Amino acid sequence: MVKRFRSYAAFALLFLVVLFTTGCEKITSDSGHSNQDFEKLTRELFCREVSSNTISLHYTLQNPEEYGIKAQQASFGNCDVSQTAQKTVIENESAALDRFSKENLSVENKLTYDVLRYYLDMADKGVSYCLYEEPLSPVNGAQTQIPLLLSEYRLQETEDVKTYLQLMESVPAYLESVEVFEKKKAAAGLLMSDAILGMVVDQCEAFVNMKENNYLYATFVERLNAMEQLDGQEKDAYIRDNAKAVAEYVLPAYDKLIAELKSMMGKGTNKNGLCYFPEGKSYYEWLAVKQTGSSKTVTQMQEATKAQMLSDLEDMEKILGLGTDQAKETAALPGDNPVTMLNDLEKNTEKYFPKAPAVTSRIKYVPTALEEHMSPAFYMIPTIDNVTENIIYVNKSQMQNNLMLYTTLAHEGYPGHLYQTMYYSNQNPSPIRQILDFGGYVEGWATYSEMMSYYFAPLTSEQAVLLQKNSSFILGLYALADMGIHYDGWTFYDTTQFFAGYGIKDADALESIWNLIIGDPGNYLKYYIGYLEFLEMKKDLMEKQGDDFSQKAYHEAVLKVGPAPFSIVKEYAVNYYLKEGVL
Repeated sequence: MVKRFRSYAAFALLFLVVLFTTGCEKITSDSGHSNQDFEKLTRELFCREVSSNTISLHYTLQNPEEYGIKAQQASFGNCDVSQTAQKTVIENESAALDRFSKENLSVENKLTYDVLRYYLDMADKGVSYCLYEEPLSPVNGAQTQIPLLLSEYRLQETEDVKTYLQLMESVPAYLESVEVFEKKKAAAGLLMSDAILGMVVDQCEAFVNMKENNYLYATFVERLNAMEQLDGQEKDAYIRDNAKAVAEYVLPAYDKLIAELKSMMGKGTNKNGLCYFPEGKSYYEWLAVKQTGSSKTVTQMQEATKAQMLSDLEDMEKILGLGTDQAKETAALPGDNPVTMLNDLEKNTEKYFPKAPAVTSRIKYVPTALEEHMSPAFYMIPTIDNVTENIIYVNKSQMQNNLMLYTTLAHEGYPGHLYQTMYYSNQNPSPIRQILDFGGYVEGWATYSEMMSYYFAPLTSEQAVLLQKNSSFILGLYALADMGIHYDGWTFYDTTQFFAGYGIKDADALESIWNLIIGDPGNYLKYYIGYLEFLEMKKDLMEKQGDDFSQKAYHEAVLKVGPAPFSIVKEYAVNYYLKEGVL
């Protein structure tokens, strides 16, 4: 599965933790004054949100002082926040938003208003499901994100080094808050199953067992050596401090987490999907909407998935005598160098998508010791005030062939995550828009881009159609399984029978699929349902506009709206950006 690596936010920040002390008088003055006040409010909201923990601030802003943000005690935040506190925050933020009359705002501010309103409404509906959330997801949990975020922590000034070392010392406190949260889940009968618990323990042990080869040592030295303002003696001292922090704070914190998780074995009473928990089915209904940004019910998502899969199957059946393996083998891709591939993708993107600002990008590889436990690839979002440097991580062990590498780089790079992030950032949006999480838009766009990349590759039209439709079909299978397991109550046996019907019978593969879906509910929906939403919008416009339809204009319109729920994307793309003629 291709994953986008997002800038880290402590689990407690599932909802915005910004308290306003504003009055409740509604602002109905002239448009200019309302816009100015609204932008002031959203900027304050942004500043307080990114200041809530060191990682959020560091990975969002390179120069926080330009936003009036002062340095605070280094911290990862706290995983364990009460529902009452969350509810109070949401109510206060909603009241602050209620002060404005939307009709007095500019188009851009109306869009921000609608997105914030939706975000807060979803957060309010989700408060009661707090204990259903999982900070230790085997797919992208804190246990795998913390080391990578530390290894990529930007070191430019001496103060950055000091903050980094303080952050290392705060790892035990954060992981302890995670342990407290997991114990609350266990007490409520909502703890993950032993199988998933075992996967998380394995990930933690893989990190600890790297010992002297732990990448937190080498990556720190590499970043430190780039700091020309430090002399050799200072660097040596900091290298010793880092080694001490890893040995005395980080690794012991992971050892303690491992011990605590092992002590919880047997307390996870549900080995099946969410619907087997007391409120699991209603939680999944909420989660499906939150993950996708779609207005569809789960049942409608299932129907849309089946319809697209049928369409894909029919398209594949039209191509006779060519198998997917044969198509992959005959693909004449531009070498096996990921940099060359990314350049080729960027060049092809210009044909069908609006021009994006020039940036630099680096491709790194997942550490060998962690390959088994990491996603095939992920993109690290740059700070919003310096988007020129971008990093894509590739897990070499999961790249089965050059075509997979090519389409993966399309998902993570061009015209996927990197391109979408750069294009939207170049629109100078409200900062608050750049930190809200709309996974359906973000991963849906990247999946849509991945599917388009088959037609960029040096394949015949028949090969491209066959391989793209096959990829779409398989992702549809995973999405159906996600909904079947968590909403309809499929057991492991039911799931194996479902996949067997499509020729997938390998026991190890099926167990892996099952554990991924059980461990991270709704994850596949972000990719597939988000992808379908972009496809549906495109098809609707093609029907309405006929010969006047422009693929590049469509792409530009949805990119200008930016990450948002799809009801809002459709409204603003069609009623504002396309109507005005964005090209």
